[in-house]
Amino acid sequence: MASKLISQMGLPQSIANVFAARNIQTAKDALSYTEFELMELLDVGLAEVTSAVAQISEVTCPSYQTALLLMEDRLHNGYLVGHLSTRLKGVDDALCGGIPSGALTELVGPAGIGKTQFCLKLALAAALPVCNGGLNGRVIYIDTESKFSSTRMIEIGKNSYPELFRMEGKAQEMAGRIVVLRPASLSEFTEREYERDTRAPRKNSLGWHISFLKSLAEFSQIPIVVTNQVRAQSSDVAHYPFEVHNMDQTVKNHEHLESHLVAALGIHWAHAVNIRLVLEAHSDQRFIKVAKSPCSPPKAFPFVVTSGGISLLSDEGIEVMGPEINTIRCQGYDNLVRGERW
Repeated sequence: MASKLISQMGLPQSIANVFAARNIQTAKDALSYTEFELMELLDVGLAEVTSAVAQISEVTCPSYQTALLLMEDRLHNGYLVGHLSTRLKGVDDALCGGIPSGALTELVGPAGIGKTQFCLKLALAAALPVCNGGLNGRVIYIDTESKFSSTRMIEIGKNSYPELFRMEGKAQEMAGRIVVLRPASLSEFTEREYERDTRAPRKNSLGWHISFLKSLAEFSQIPIVVTNQVRAQSSDVAHYPFEVHNMDQTVKNHEHLESHLVAALGIHWAHAVNIRLVLEAHSDQRFIKVAKSPCSPPKAFPFVVTSGGISLLSDEGIEVMGPEINTIRCQGYDNLVRGERW
């Protein structure tokens, strides 16, 4: 708006001509001066300058809403903001209904902690009929690590929604709503996106991908979920948890490395997502932590992975404070993974 022309501001023609004669063409040009400087430059009275500046400021100023108006709008039009239920009551309550449409939600955690189990259950929930708490929609599942299992997804469905999946052909119908893409590389994924939007620049940077996904979520008003691995980072060198060369040294440095676990894709990616759910393990227990959300304080929920997918042990949640909000832990994680078949 700062570049809007003075001639388009609705000023009296006489004063607009004076601005033009002094080569003050845009709102930015005019508002760069004080009123007394404009009086001297334009050679007009204070009243005319004050009126012109007020008119330019009103046209240029972006529209605003008070917190009260936003609250009332949400109460009246809340039904327009859809959510994909996670089928985890505590998490859904914390997120005011589940995974929101029009936003980017991220799952962060070490390999094997349960991110894929969570994604399989979400994909199934999105394909479910509305009467069963789903979106009755279609799902695009981009499987970059070849971890998608239709067998496991149907198993989750049969154990989570037994009555629905006992119906003839229902499992096939649900599975047919989920499209799985397996790009072999980042460049192939980029090409697939580019084919759908010929105006998009051909860039392989993660910044472009996260921007594309966020714009897609907002424009189409759909929920989008992405996953992120973790890496252990010491003060001078970064290591991934699977980079084990000496077991004695690994055990010795386990607590030190664990205290430096970070999301693999970095701080710029973290700023771009709207909601971050951290899946971690400590004290021989797995937790889903709402680490970033505009509608919830940080909370952690203990969970297990069962034949029906992820299941919370408590819907109450544990309030998370201070540094614990951003930490990612995997203490006792190896024992948990060895003790479960999923």
